[in-house]
Amino acid sequence: MESSSELVPFPLLIESNYRACTIPYRFPSDNPRKATPTEIAWIELFANSIPSFKKRAEDDETVPDAKVRAEKFAQRYGEILEDMKKDPESHGGPPDCILLCRLREQVLRELGFRDIFKKVKDEENAKAISLFGGVVSLNDAIEDPVKRVENLVRGILAGNIFDLGSAQAIIFVDNSGADIILGILPFARELLRRGTQVVLAANELPSINDVTYTELFEIISKLKDENGQLMGVDISKLLIANSGNDLPVIDLTRVSQELAYLAGDADLVLLEGMGRGIETNLYAQLKCDSIKIGMVKHPEVAQFLGGRLYDCVFKYNEFSG
Repeated sequence: MESSSELVPFPLLIESNYRACTIPYRFPSDNPRKATPTEIAWIELFANSIPSFKKRAEDDETVPDAKVRAEKFAQRYGEILEDMKKDPESHGGPPDCILLCRLREQVLRELGFRDIFKKVKDEENAKAISLFGGVVSLNDAIEDPVKRVENLVRGILAGNIFDLGSAQAIIFVDNSGADIILGILPFARELLRRGTQVVLAANELPSINDVTYTELFEIISKLKDENGQLMGVDISKLLIANSGNDLPVIDLTRVSQELAYLAGDADLVLLEGMGRGIETNLYAQLKCDSIKIGMVKHPEVAQFLGGRLYDCVFKYNEFSG
């Protein structure tokens, strides 16, 4: 189950030599009928996540017979992963993080599970909304604009400051809760205060705890003050876009037509989160300045990058065209 409309390439993407997945799972010389050690490691990573997904599915009160269906999910997805160990091309492979995510979501949706993380997302959003005013007030109290920006972006941009004179910025957002509400939105608010048009691009369909574009509308509606502003800042230049995506990773050759239209004049793109900014698109080249940022949460990614688990990655590319 993918986007309900036709997907198109992100217009700011330089498509020549683009490969969505950052890690090379196999090379042309590898046997197409035999899983590589890297593919095996990633299949095992996704297999190890099955019990936690099964538990979330069992607790989904919106699905009849959730416990029985959750067991079927665990069995079916586990069998798919075992098949791919024996034959990497058995389920549309060879496998990479995009395919492994897509197969997991496909099995869940076929069994009637639409959003197994909905409960935890709602809880985390409620907590973060209650803290939003305090976070923004602390930032606003910093008179030095450079220090204020540094404080805003320290969490999501690893302490680096970039040019905030952008006319338009596209931000591919990640998780619900503190990530979007206490990280991205205060940062977006500062951009708006400086006159920048900000486009927040969020998933069309639910996937793990990532915020969807409909949920983002609801969050901002709850954060607006009596004047329809974000703590006194006009949000008429804030746009929420459906990215067309339904996974925690993203292939930039497949985005919604809506986002493609809005992205035409952007001069800064930020891909936030491990899935969108590290596991995919870390080396993507764009026709504007770009930032890829996230925390490394998988040992396999840390090993590939030569770092440690929970290291933060910040990659800024200045467009020189």
